[in-house]
Amino acid sequence: MEKIMKNKKIRFLVVSDSHGDREILEKLRAKYQGKVDGMFHCGDSELAPDDELFTDFQVVMGNCDYDPRFKELILTEYGSERVLLTHGHLYGVNNGMERLGFLAASKQATIVLFGHTHLLGAEYRKKCLFLNPGSISFPRGEYSSLGGTYAVLEVTPEAFKLQFYARTFKEIPELAFTFKRN
Repeated sequence: MEKIMKNKKIRFLVVSDSHGDREILEKLRAKYQGKVDGMFHCGDSELAPDDELFTDFQVVMGNCDYDPRFKELILTEYGSERVLLTHGHLYGVNNGMERLGFLAASKQATIVLFGHTHLLGAEYRKKCLFLNPGSISFPRGEYSSLGGTYAVLEVTPEAFKLQFYARTFKEIPELAFTFKRN
């Protein structure tokens, strides 16, 4: 993997909970390949871990992924950023963020990407961004009528800029956020 320079802008595509919908992952790859520095799948792909799609995505095991070749978590560095990728089910994300927060702190993560709840959301706390892109195939909550969501995250030394998109690749204007780093 190419080293990312320390003060360069970094962009990530983040998707989760596709539940066997390989076609949407192919479309996302075609749209974003070469336009982002990393593509992340937060689990419950329900595909084989050796699927050729995953040569372009970093992917972890979800509670519906039964192949033991999937990793439970991946910690990746992009310059000074430490990205922790996990599904979230093993850390009780349905009942709060406390256990995931402890994991992030123990790994000195600056970004945590997770799924499982099928609810999109983002929060910046204790110098770490926590991002759930929602489910690309079976969304829940206020934005479920979109048919699925994913996120594009832009990282600079000053801020995290986050944009959520519908599965149709349409930007959701009210779901654009900037988290200033402290």
